[in-house]
Amino acid sequence: MHNFLFGIYPYIALSVLLVGSIARYERDPFTWKTSSSQLLRRKQLVIGSILFHLGVLVIFVGHLVGLLTPIQIFDALGISHGAKQTLAVVAGGIAGVSALIGGGMLFHRRWTDPRIRKTSSFADIAILAMLLVQLVLGVGTIFVSLQHLDGHEMTKFMAWAQGIFTFRSGAADHIADVALVFKLHLFLGLTILLVFPFTRLVHMLSVPVRYFVRPGYQIVRSRRSAPRTPAE
Repeated sequence: MHNFLFGIYPYIALSVLLVGSIARYERDPFTWKTSSSQLLRRKQLVIGSILFHLGVLVIFVGHLVGLLTPIQIFDALGISHGAKQTLAVVAGGIAGVSALIGGGMLFHRRWTDPRIRKTSSFADIAILAMLLVQLVLGVGTIFVSLQHLDGHEMTKFMAWAQGIFTFRSGAADHIADVALVFKLHLFLGLTILLVFPFTRLVHMLSVPVRYFVRPGYQIVRSRRSAPRTPAE
């Protein structure tokens, strides 16, 4: 089961993420968005969104750089494993708490306001709940990481992630003995990637893609059932 969850499941999740996102963009481009409710409880939305999005951005970049940068580069730069681990704990902890507070505010707003909840789909609420659980697990890993400030535990996750992206066999073996909270964190993270194309999270990709692919243009859809004639 361990080999499937951390050796095979990552490829399933990444494949669905890639193919599903492309298929949704090509087949249903007008669903590639997040529905707006900014006119309702705006103050809570603004504060929660800033805390949540900034926190998630820092976490995403930190995970991307920390896990996928070859360890030889850190060694060449003179960054020890311990220093990298300490930076991950401090920066990740601050960003995680920020995102958790902001996400909690957004979830409370969406769940408790009848008007917002009525316009929310099951997927909208479910994915936000999944992200909150993932943040709780992420913050929970900090307490385990504090017991391994030498950075040795971090190198296991680097070896696993780089093994997955370079298609090395036995990648799952690198994290066979890590704490359960780490495995739950990894599994839920992969599951979020799996469902990503089918949720409102796709709007994350629309920011860097659509505004650069179609600069200066706005898509307008007419309500008319038939095209206008010259007489009109």
